[in-house]
Amino acid sequence: MTQTLQPHRIELEDVVLRPFEATDETAVTEALRDPDILRWTAGIRTPAEHRARTWLAPRIDGWARGSAVFAVADAATDYVLATVSVRDVNRVPDQAVVAYWVSPAARGRRLAARALDAAVQWAFAPAGLGLLRLSLDHALINEGSCRVALRAGFQLEGTMRDYYVEPTGERHDSHLHARLATDPAGQPPGATAGS
Repeated sequence: MTQTLQPHRIELEDVVLRPFEATDETAVTEALRDPDILRWTAGIRTPAEHRARTWLAPRIDGWARGSAVFAVADAATDYVLATVSVRDVNRVPDQAVVAYWVSPAARGRRLAARALDAAVQWAFAPAGLGLLRLSLDHALINEGSCRVALRAGFQLEGTMRDYYVEPTGERHDSHLHARLATDPAGQPPGATAGS
């Protein structure tokens, strides 16, 4: 049975994590023009003219289907810059899987790591989802995603051979990262408080 989640909003200084809305289609259309987002997260099989609507629809009602899907929007304009999702909540008890992307115009601000950390802290909180473990994976050649995971405190647990399959059929080894509720918040593995 799928657990319905109560939509939630998280405010950071310059961005807001909030549920997606139909009015976000323009921002999603722009983001899904990026070849890297298409390659790693959104796929290329849907025709470009329908891609944003097709991608957006299941994310708008994701909360009702047991996935916390956050639009990461500019606090001043409410324009979507990125997304962070916490999905498969409690498919394995007290665990979920996270994913993210950032539109090209918003890259270089460490936005993904900050938004991911905020979503993770909420997912671990008793007033949030009360989870114990969150995991994520990325193709080894997607080095940017690895940097985001490490900056957000996700420890590298291992390599999954030939795990990621590109839309072209090409396979890549993937890193598996995880963060536990008992891990220091937002600390890369091996970091000290002053680093």
